[in-house]
This record gives sequence, structure tokens and C-alpha cells, in this order.
Amino acid sequence: MKYNNLVTESYWKKEETNMETDFSKGSVIGSILKLAVPMTLAQLINVLYNVVDRMYIGRMPENATLSLTGLGLALPIITIVIAFANLFGMGGAPLFSIARGAGDDEEAEHIMGNAFVLLISFGILLTLLGLLFKKPLLFLFGASESTFPYANDYITIYLLGSLFVMIGLGMNSFINAQGFGKIGMLTVAIGAVANIILDPIFIFGFNMGVQGAALATVISQILSAIWIIKFLTGKKALLKLKVTCFKLKKERVKKIVGLGLSGFIMAITNGAVQIVCNASLQFYGGDLYVGVMTIINTVRELVTMPVLGVTNSAQPVIGYNYGAKAYSRVKTAIKFMSGACILYTLVAWAVVHGFPAFFIQIFNHDEAIIQAGIPAMKIYFFGFFMMALQFAGQSVFVGLGKSKQAIFFSLFRKAIIVIPLTLILPRLFGLNIAGVFMAEPISNFIGGAACFITMSMLIWPELNQNKTLQQNI
Repeated sequence: MKYNNLVTESYWKKEETNMETDFSKGSVIGSILKLAVPMTLAQLINVLYNVVDRMYIGRMPENATLSLTGLGLALPIITIVIAFANLFGMGGAPLFSIARGAGDDEEAEHIMGNAFVLLISFGILLTLLGLLFKKPLLFLFGASESTFPYANDYITIYLLGSLFVMIGLGMNSFINAQGFGKIGMLTVAIGAVANIILDPIFIFGFNMGVQGAALATVISQILSAIWIIKFLTGKKALLKLKVTCFKLKKERVKKIVGLGLSGFIMAITNGAVQIVCNASLQFYGGDLYVGVMTIINTVRELVTMPVLGVTNSAQPVIGYNYGAKAYSRVKTAIKFMSGACILYTLVAWAVVHGFPAFFIQIFNHDEAIIQAGIPAMKIYFFGFFMMALQFAGQSVFVGLGKSKQAIFFSLFRKAIIVIPLTLILPRLFGLNIAGVFMAEPISNFIGGAACFITMSMLIWPELNQNKTLQQNI
């Protein structure tokens, strides 16, 4: 009787799990929202690392603006480190899941082991190259004699801990890929909480300034990395990180890199935009406006998180229903995702436009930066809702496995529109500084419209045709 009860309980637990992950049943909107909440929270926690650093640095009693500007100059190098973490982590995790699904646990463990070795190897390589070339890179990114010391202080310590950053960001994907979403979220939370606690201690308590912020971040990432390795080598992990799986295999590495390349390219283009913006702002406006852009980038990260939460959560729902040939449900998911994102970004635009000083003062109370930041923020966020069309269109392409289109439109908006406009506009009609900030809204209008219209013209007819064919069978 006891055995039968256990079997019955196990059966219903399995059925419950299947129902939760079967996106072809129940409410489409409900399925998206169920995924959107934890994803948005995880992204919020992840963003806290940099946001908290900027908040504390911006409130330092001395040289707050210069310190904040220095941190902004270091961001492109940080972006490169994150890009390589995504290359191997996001490239390896889907292959890991595919192997698991096929019942080949041995291959799955080898993929995880290979990804770990690649993360370690490139973590060491990036540390050495970064320390060797940091000075010319920082000046290339827009540093001045005044801001270089602060940028250098931050990035030197950060680079020394970049190995742990790579492990923390890259290997957490393999925890999530095993179905331990809460453990994966806890990994990020441990680092974020530690960073929040340590930042004021090092920055103000030990009077370490930007060095303290960097040290707090590195220690936080070390804690996350230890937690990840402990879990993946412990009893609770379904598949474990083993030394016997560390030997690199050429074909396996090619697959990991190939699959992770789209996320890598997108991250690199983000870094390229940061570099060009900082250099242009330094040329036309000096250190003050580089600091303004640092704040604006932070505000953008915060306000776009709900958009990313909805679009990322819609992807598996769209993909699942497309695979199940439930084409009307795919259309419902696209409509809801697009509508929700547009509505939210319209509200966000109104709030940021109405209260720009409030958002600036979260990070800095310098009157000069507030006065310079208010018009810059209003320009930068103009027509913010068009950005939602970009994210919605790209998410549909990704959800349906059309990664080439997703990569193209990301490159189109950033590399083809933003970067050239950032260089050209300041020279036209005496725009100067305003021209730099105008590049983003123009790219949102052109890139967002192009991406969404292309998605609608390609995907919508396909869904209608497939639905008709299905009905005629």
C-alpha cells in the first residue's frame, strides 16, 4: 500500500510538472506571465551589481563625478569579459540540455566540463591581456588625465577577479539547464547581497573609493563562483562537474562557440557603442558628459528589465506552440508580448521624461551633472516605446529559431545606425553634445520599425499559411 501511494504520488507530481511546462495548454498569457516574474527578478538582481556600485560611487564625498566617469570608462572592458562568459556559458548550456534530453548524460557532462575549461582559460587570458593593455584601451575609450586614475583603479582590481566573474556568469547556465532555477537565482542573489553589504564598508568605511567598489564586486563574484562549483560537484546536482570531462574536443568546442556566438556578438556591439559614445562625449563635452552617459546607461538598464522579462519569457511559449503547430496560440503570444512591451515603455517614457532629475539624483547630487543630465536624458529616451518593437521582433525570431535575423537586426540598430550617427550627428547643424544623445532615439525608431515590420511580414503570413494547411488536412 505504501509503495502504491508513492507510485501514485510520483505519477501526479510528474503530471503536474508536465502540465506546467506544456505551453500548448491553458492560457497563453498566463504561461508568459508565470515565466516573466522570476526572469525579471533574476535580471533585476543581476543588474544590482553595477547599479549599486554606481549609486555608492556617485555619493562619495570627494571626486564623485570623476569617479563615476571613471567607472563608465571601464564598462566596455567589463562588457568584453561578460561577452566571453556568455560565449561559453550560453553556448554550452543548450547543447548540455539537448544531450540530456537525448539521454546522453556522459556527453552532457563532457560539454559542461569543456565549457568550464574554456571559461577558465579565457578568464586567465583576458586578465593578462587586460592588465597589459588597460592604459591605452582606457584612453582610447575616452579617458582623460583626470579620469584615468579612477578608471584604472577600478578596472585593475576587476580584472584580477575576472576569472571568478567568468565562472559565476558562465557556469550558472548549467545549473538552470538542470532545472534548478531557484538555485540559479540564489547564485545571483548571494553575489548581489554580498556586493550591497560590502560596497559601503570598502568605499566609505575603509575609504577605498572606486577600488573598494571593485573589490566588493570581485569578492561577491568569488562567493558566487564557489557556490556554483560546490553545487555542481555536490550530491544535489543531477550531472556533475568532473575533472575527467575537462579534456577539450575540437568538435565539441566548435559547437559551443557556434551556438554562443549570437549572444557574444550582441554583447560586443553593446561595448562598441559604449566606446564610441564615451569617446565622442569626451571630445565634445569632457568628463562631465561621460559621467552623464554612465547614469543614463544605468537608468536604461533598470527601465528595460521588465521588457526583457516579458520578451525572454515569451520565447519558450512561442517556440513550444510553434513546434506543437498551435499557430493561433503563437499569434496570441506575439500580440500580448508586443502590446505589453509597448504599453510599459510608453509609461516608462512618460515617467523618465517627467522626472529626469529624480533618476539622476539616485546616483549623483552634483548640480552640474543634474543640469547637464536633464536635457540629455529627455533626448536619449525620446520615443522609448519604439525600442519595445526591436526587442519584440528579435524575441520572435529567436523563439522560432531564426537567430540569423535576430543577430542582423541587433547589428543593424547598433553597428549600422547608432555608431555612425554618434560620429556624424555632432558635426551637423551645430548639434555637438545633443547629437551624441540623439543617435539612440533615431536608432530606436528606424531599427525598431524595421525589425518589427520585417518580423510581421515574414512570420505572420507563415503562421496564417500553416494554420490554413493544418485545417485542410
